[in-house]
This record gives sequence, C-alpha cells and structure tokens, in this order.
Amino acid sequence: MRRTINLRKGLNLNLEGALPDNVSVVELMPDRVAIIPDDFPGFLPKVDVKEGDTVRAGQPLLHDKNDEDIKLVSPSSGTVEAVVRGARRKIERVVVKVSGNDSVTVDVAKGSSPEALRKLLKVSGLWAMMRRRPYDIIPMPDDNPRDIFVTAMDTAPLASSLYDMVKDNMSAVTAGVKVLASLTAGHIYIGVEQGASFPDVSGVEIVEFPHLHPAGNVGVQIANIAPVNKGEVVWTLDIVTLARIGELVTTGKIDCSTVIAETGSELKQPRLVKSLIGADLDSLLKTEIKDDGRHHRIIAGNVLTGVAEKPDGYLHFPYRQITVIPEGDDADEFMGWASMSPSKMSVNRSFLGHFLHRAFNPDARLNGGKRAMIMSGEYDKVFPMDILPEYLLKAIISKDIDQMEALGIYEVAPEDFALAEYVDPSKLELQKIVREGLDYLRGEV
Repeated sequence: MRRTINLRKGLNLNLEGALPDNVSVVELMPDRVAIIPDDFPGFLPKVDVKEGDTVRAGQPLLHDKNDEDIKLVSPSSGTVEAVVRGARRKIERVVVKVSGNDSVTVDVAKGSSPEALRKLLKVSGLWAMMRRRPYDIIPMPDDNPRDIFVTAMDTAPLASSLYDMVKDNMSAVTAGVKVLASLTAGHIYIGVEQGASFPDVSGVEIVEFPHLHPAGNVGVQIANIAPVNKGEVVWTLDIVTLARIGELVTTGKIDCSTVIAETGSELKQPRLVKSLIGADLDSLLKTEIKDDGRHHRIIAGNVLTGVAEKPDGYLHFPYRQITVIPEGDDADEFMGWASMSPSKMSVNRSFLGHFLHRAFNPDARLNGGKRAMIMSGEYDKVFPMDILPEYLLKAIISKDIDQMEALGIYEVAPEDFALAEYVDPSKLELQKIVREGLDYLRGEV
C-alpha cells in the first residue's frame, strides 16, 4: 500500500558545500572509534570493559543498568584505549583503537519468537539505535508498540539520501521488516521522498512526503500519519538501522559500517565516505578541511541538530553526516550581524538574501542576543505538526505537566524544533528546552 502526504510548512536551507551529483563513495578505515552513551537517551551506562582489553567488532562495551541485555557494542575489533569519565564519574565515551577485522557472530538459530528477537536486538546494540515516542528515548524493555515508523529520507541541510545507502541491499530491509512485524500488532510505515523509486515491501505501508525539511523527521511523519496519544507507544528508526536488523538475522553479523556525508563550505571537496560508526573525525577530515586561515566549526551531524566537536572528536549517532562551516569568531564585517549584505541568509524580507536563489555560506555566530520569547508566529511557519509550538514550549519552561500533555508533548522530539530554533528571533535553545522537558516529564509521570 502506498499513499502521498503533501506538507506546506517547512524550510529548505540552501547552503554551500553540498555533495556533487553522482558522487562516488570512498572507503576509509579510522584509527579509532568511540561509543558515546549520551547519544542514546534513556540508556544508563555501566562499563563492561577496561582499558587495555582486546575486543571484537560487535562485542559489548557497555550495558544498561535497567536491563543488562541492552548493550552498546564495539564498532571495530581492537584495543580499548580509554574509558573517559567526566564530572561525578559520568561515562563520556569508550574509545577503541582499531586493529584487525575480528567480529562477533550472533547465534540467530535460537528461535524466532518475539522474546528471542527482542533479546537479539538488545545484545547486538541495535535496540539502542531505535527510539520510542513518547520521550524520544531508546525503547523500554517491556514496550508493546502500537506502530513502528521507519524514515527512508533525510531532508536536513546538505544531507545525503538514506535510500541510496540501502537500495542495493533491499533483501536486508525486507528481512528487517519481518523482524519488526513480529514485535508489533500494529502497522509498519516507511516514509519516503516523493519521486523516489522505493520498491513496495510486503507488510509495509509506504508513505511519500515532499523534500521539504523537516519532512524527513520521523516525528513529522508520525504526526501526519497516525499521531501518538497519551498512553500509546510507537517505535521509530531509520532505514539504515532497519537494514542492519535484517543483516543481523540473515547472517548473524552486526553491520557496523556506515556511509558518511562530509559536507560544508569549509571542505575542499564534499564527499561520501564509507567508514565505521563512531569513527574519529581526525581520520575522516585531516586532509579535507580548507587551509584558508579561518576558524572552523566541525559538526558531527547537520547544522540544525548536530553536535559541535573538536578536531579530535568522534562521529555521533546516527553516524551519517559531518558538516564543516566557518566558526565566525574571527569575522570582521561592517555592521556585523546587522549588515545588509546580500550574502546574508534570511527567511523573511528583512534582507536582500531572501530574494536570491543561491547557496549561502553562513557561519556559526548567533547573530543577535538572547531575549524573552517573542510570540511572533515564526515557529508555526516551519512546524508541520498539529501542535502550538510556542505554547508547548512555555508549558515546558513552566513545568506545567497538564498543559504539556494537552499541547502534545508526547508527540515531539528535540529535532522537531530544530528548524523553529533556527528562525527564532529570541535565540532560545529550543531543542535543549524540549529535551529537558521530556526528561522531566518521564521522571514525574
């Protein structure tokens, strides 16, 4: 079954540093890989290894304190180089120095019951790569999802095609669908881009969306297909994770490879790189950043939802994009952020750049000071969900649980507010506010 949903709200950011057409994939093995527990909300980590241990690809590095079966596994064979802790001994990351190609083979012959498949996903690390609504955390051990939503499109700025990453391995996607079908009595939906040659898959409803950000966000797809109500649980994942699940049950191997889009105006040549999840950025970028004397902002992810990293940092989940743009702290321009230069991006008619159909090269500056929330209606223009974002954010800030529930807190994730954060005249950290609100609600309800 296939249907189309048209969205009118959203915004595509036209940035310099996009991938060229028909780009080929370069294979590159990193020197180190790291697993970062903060990338997996709801996971309470406990270390299973110590520095100096030899590990295989797919071997557990950490487990969840609430359920010892839920693991985060090593993306590569090698030696545990560091278990990095922060304040109050919080585990920040586990670093593995890559060597060899030894990997774990999971016994998939123990049964195909829902319980056996759940445990298989947990011990393989793939359970932690899924999310559940409400709360946008890894699925809880006893979850019975109403439906499962898979996104096969990424509309974030400069992102590569998710479908292109799996189109040559549709047999794994089909096998993954069979696994998910045994874990829910409801529907499985795959959101694809309009015009994509995505084939029909048995047991799945395919829903087409326009290439208008944030249509690629699975939360937007849920809101326009079958919204989440209080008391309901749905699971979400991307098509690459679905293919990994299919590969696991077919071969017993945990696929830790990933295709990374290296993008941004400060790269010599944007490219696609096949590497390992959690790869160190130095290996991926050491000869690729322009030597133009500018300060650079390296983002593990896209410019809207990614994490700012140092050159010696690591790729963050979902492990599919790196963006490099100017930092902006060394910029020297007439009138600063108030300049009327046509090179300035603008979402309204305040600047000439609004009328120019060109790729822009913004930097990481905030361009204005933080202030109280302005009820301007700007969020609504780019928020394609049946939610009043400004009122929901105010309810979160005031910790009014009744209002949060009434205004749709159970439907949203921080990434759904990334575009609203970009157009926000108040310069508020909306994604951080939503994340704190979800964590507060989960602790209180």
